Amino acid sequence: MALIEFTDNYEDLSTDQGFQFKFMCERCGNGFLSEFRPFTAGRAAGVLRAVTGLLGRGSAVANSAYEIQRAVGGPAHDRALQEAVAEVRPHFHQCSRCGEWVCDVCWNASVALCEQCAPDTQEELAAMQQEARLSQLRERVAETDYSSQINVADEAVVVCPHCGAKSTGGKFCNECGKPLQAVSECPKCGSENPAGARFCSECGEPLG
Repeated sequence: MALIEFTDNYEDLSTDQGFQFKFMCERCGNGFLSEFRPFTAGRAAGVLRAVTGLLGRGSAVANSAYEIQRAVGGPAHDRALQEAVAEVRPHFHQCSRCGEWVCDVCWNASVALCEQCAPDTQEELAAMQQEARLSQLRERVAETDYSSQINVADEAVVVCPHCGAKSTGGKFCNECGKPLQAVSECPKCGSENPAGARFCSECGEPLG
């Protein structure tokens, strides 16, 4: 029998129902499942008898992958693995530089090496260009004045002192229209004055 490739990058998913294998790319980890190949009726019965003999009559056959693998091992298992390798082989390539098996996505066909050893120049160029765009955008944003229109001299108010609505900036509340700054009401004329004022700006009455 010919040698079987893929020695360390596959999982044996064979059960008491048949053979199946999963092959993984050693760079990105993506996997390919081979076609499930069921046992023939006679072979399945033989495997079940073999596994039952190994485990004992009271054991759960389906839950013992190790013993099942022992039972299905041998020429039939090797043929199934060889067929599975032939099935997925077109999607995998072995890098002659690092020795890893990689999928089509991670293979640089132009130089016949994996992209870990020989990154794709067009992909790298596109990534560098995008990073340069982002870097330039960050610089432009940093140089832009976003605060010149914001009043930083007046006391900031988080909520309107009259209706409790959240402040969005400015001098008057967007909900009730009243001044956002705390005010003192004149006991004589009822006019509103800035907090801390000593006299009413309308009638001159002392505010306390």
